[in-house]
Amino acid sequence: MTADEKLRHMLALCMRGHEHYRRKWAGIDLASIRGVDDLERLPLTSKQDLMADPEAFRLRVPELPLHERALWEIIYTTGSTAEPTPVYNTTHDYHAYLFQSKRVAEISGIRETDVIANLFPLTPAPMGAFLRSATNAYAAGATICAALPGAAHGGFGVHRSLDHAVHTVDVHRATILWGVPSFLRRVLLRAKELGADFRSVRMCAISGEATTPEMREELRRGLRELGAGGATVFDRYGSTELGAFAQCREEGDWHNPAPEIQYHEVVDPETGRRLPDGERGALAVTHLDRRGTVLIRFLVGDVVSMTHAPCPHCGRTGERIVGPVVRGSDLVKVKGMLINPGALVAALAAMPGLEEFQVVVRRENDADPYSMDELVVRVACDPALAKRVASCALEVTRVRATVEVVPAKEIYDPGRETKAKRFVDTRGIRGRSPNS
Repeated sequence: MTADEKLRHMLALCMRGHEHYRRKWAGIDLASIRGVDDLERLPLTSKQDLMADPEAFRLRVPELPLHERALWEIIYTTGSTAEPTPVYNTTHDYHAYLFQSKRVAEISGIRETDVIANLFPLTPAPMGAFLRSATNAYAAGATICAALPGAAHGGFGVHRSLDHAVHTVDVHRATILWGVPSFLRRVLLRAKELGADFRSVRMCAISGEATTPEMREELRRGLRELGAGGATVFDRYGSTELGAFAQCREEGDWHNPAPEIQYHEVVDPETGRRLPDGERGALAVTHLDRRGTVLIRFLVGDVVSMTHAPCPHCGRTGERIVGPVVRGSDLVKVKGMLINPGALVAALAAMPGLEEFQVVVRRENDADPYSMDELVVRVACDPALAKRVASCALEVTRVRATVEVVPAKEIYDPGRETKAKRFVDTRGIRGRSPNS
């Protein structure tokens, strides 16, 4: 089936058994939508829509074959609410992810001879990054082991320490470190302290949090200092809802590995109008062949651009996401100045000598809702470096920062936290918008 045929079939299934879209599309002539070029006639779907009523996004068509109805797994995605949002996957969807993952492996150079160390945290709700590590290994024919780090919960004592993560890589002669970048950085630093043998490692496959070129170079530097067999950093772009895109080279664009199962647009989030190649806008995904949680013109939350030109590196002609990937809420006001915390995080990540760091926006007097904003940079380093940190913050943001030197574990403790929080805005906790 072509993409247009798959879309028409998907829309028909939604009208038979998708509670949200049956309501949302009332009054729309779906027969006039003959293919992906007509998607602009349908409204956009926000993350807030999905989080507000995830059950309404689950396709329920009783007459479908068993493998298209049977629930294989539920993966949860984080959101702005206290409770994570479930994404339902049938057997059909699991097979589709295996198909997608095989393509990702081919594009990114993951081989059947690889040994993947799953260093993602074991979380209270099943998260895609942890669960899908095994699926990615199955699809590539690779071997996988898991270190089970993360904040301890439950009564079985199954979580393991940072040192055990280092041991897992060493004892299994892992070739790929698969995890959250901030935790992989801690693993590399600890491996150096312990004198672990990481010569087998050739790649870090990272996802789960945004990174900068400087952070990725920090990972490469850690691999080189350990005498690793390679220093490739494969930056996986994706989400629980759409899976992973793949780079054919480091720091390159992200290929859609499976256009058979999903279609992507860059749109104006206000009007839903599709934007041409090269123009930056909001990324929207449409499932063409899903049976569990189904999303049509779903706004992922990132600002990107897209190209359909042949890749100059590998020659593939499918769609590619072009960075930088920017979250829609990246800019914040501090003392009346609009700043980009990501730019400061990037500059700090490139500064030698910082063991850990965190950028914080808070009130000078937390008890006074009208007190002045304060930009704080918390660092774990030699106190003599604090002046350089302050100068860096002023240069990047044009806002004077207070620098606090604290122990590394006060910023990020891999035994308690799943990922490092590089930027924190505490002003909204008491009801004030971060951008007010």
